[in-house]
Amino acid sequence: MKLIKKILLLSLLNGSVVLFAQEPELADLLQNIESREKISLDGNWDVIIDPLENGYYNHWLTPKKEGYNVNKKMKSPSDLIEYNFDTSPQLTVPGDWNTQMEKLYYYEGTIWYKKDFSYTPEADEQVYLYFEAVNYEAMVYLNGELLGTHIGGYTPFQFDISNKIKNGNNFIVVKVDNKRKRENVPTLNQDWWNYGGITRSVHLISMPVSHIADYSVQLAKGKNDTIEGWVKVKNSAPGQTVRVTIPELNQDVTLPLENGKAAFSLEVSPTLWEPDNPKLYEVLIETGSDHLKDNIGFRTIETRGSSILLNGKNIFLKGISIHEEAPFKTGRVTSKEECLILLNWAKELGCNFIRLAHYPHNETMVREAEKMGLMVWSEIPVYWTILFDNPDTYTNAENQLVTMISRDKNRAAIVLWSLANETPESDARYAFISKLAQKVRSLDQTRLITAALDSQTEGENGNIIEDRLGEVIDVIGINSYCGWYGGSPESCATLRWASKFDKPMIMSEVGGGALYGLHGETNERWTEEYQADVYLNNIEMIRHIDFLAGISPWILMDFRSPRRSLNRIQDDFNRKGLISEQGRKKQAFFILQDFYLNENNQF
Repeated sequence: MKLIKKILLLSLLNGSVVLFAQEPELADLLQNIESREKISLDGNWDVIIDPLENGYYNHWLTPKKEGYNVNKKMKSPSDLIEYNFDTSPQLTVPGDWNTQMEKLYYYEGTIWYKKDFSYTPEADEQVYLYFEAVNYEAMVYLNGELLGTHIGGYTPFQFDISNKIKNGNNFIVVKVDNKRKRENVPTLNQDWWNYGGITRSVHLISMPVSHIADYSVQLAKGKNDTIEGWVKVKNSAPGQTVRVTIPELNQDVTLPLENGKAAFSLEVSPTLWEPDNPKLYEVLIETGSDHLKDNIGFRTIETRGSSILLNGKNIFLKGISIHEEAPFKTGRVTSKEECLILLNWAKELGCNFIRLAHYPHNETMVREAEKMGLMVWSEIPVYWTILFDNPDTYTNAENQLVTMISRDKNRAAIVLWSLANETPESDARYAFISKLAQKVRSLDQTRLITAALDSQTEGENGNIIEDRLGEVIDVIGINSYCGWYGGSPESCATLRWASKFDKPMIMSEVGGGALYGLHGETNERWTEEYQADVYLNNIEMIRHIDFLAGISPWILMDFRSPRRSLNRIQDDFNRKGLISEQGRKKQAFFILQDFYLNENNQF
């Protein structure tokens, strides 16, 4: 679909303005669910573990007319029904199944979830069933009827159930399948735990039939004195208007809707969002039947040569990479409190920037980072060796990308959309990621595009960045593990870097592993001393990269990974964290902290 272009004459409190705006085609996803009236479906769900998918296929591998989705009950003693949700085990939602049942620790396959609930529909009401995330493939049924299927483990999705929900008792059944597949995004091979289940919250969201479905309110590209935006209203009536108010900026505009859409442009100079002053403004959007509010920050982000400019000023991104792994208990993050623990550790480290790897994290993580003044790199799991020549794989990746942008387009904290991590060079990969970059630019021109590369040419004078993907992206991410996967730690201090591109570079991964509490000499692998030495020498290395604009070392906290099987050291954990999974800080944490907070240098 082509971009919708409009020219409207708008009436403002302080005069008139002619507006020209573009509203891109985004995912059909409710914006800002926290501002909505909703009923939580979190809690205990009945589950049936089904590795052979007996609840879906018959013995000829043909889908059943009536499988576990219908939640069938015995009506007479002679009925043959070989399942019963009501006597089955239970799992907590949100949550992964791997850490809730010992026998499911390594499980990859199908589990059926069932939830009973009561509902009383109201007149003039639209009801959505909203999942924040299910890993990986979800088939969702309401009262036995298939609502639809969603693929992708880290993005939200919804179903309009207004004409399907019943007055009184209802039940939801979800067939969840986390089997890794070659054609998936991510593919078969990954270095984090494949946590299965309904891993984020589930909601029933109620709103008027005519309701605010989506909106964007951001600074115009490259300008700090113009706020542009648009609003989309579903089921609007002829002659209906929408009102947008930013009280603190004395902005109040009433917009005529055309085919349910309106756009605006406000000439106003807000206080700009930045790490030292993460200013957010209350934005109110109202129609005759619906209203919501959001807290939105305004900032510009751009590049100039090898520099990144935030609000027109050069800034160095002092960061850390983070997985969505819960501190102390491990497993998938499921609460605001767990998000805050991770984010406060990043702030304590001295960060103004976080890389949320390797997939879109939960919305709470992004919003809380924004409140704390942390710039965010948000990423889709185009990771390692996905099938770059498979059209379905591309469609999957693009869907995840569009949904990520749709959900978080109003978050000023996000400054970088990342399209890939450590992907091998090929013509197919170049075409695939170039197409993703084109998609991003058609949706959002107010943020930078990046990807984490690990292909550097070793020259006589050091490493040269010449991966042609550097032509496509705005900021080049480089993953380099000098002193861990190659070379000794001391060799890193004198390693030099060059680039074929006059673009900023972020050292998106750097570091090494250590088991908390294991001590020894600096040349003893897995000791805190060895990890600390890796950091000391890599910090010396980055001082000599004149096109470096930031770093996000790997990683804040140890996290589970089935690739990491060294007994008594890894025990299914990637040990590159600066903090152990139990919250204990390693020596390297304080070395990086000192570099970020205390050194009098350009950083």
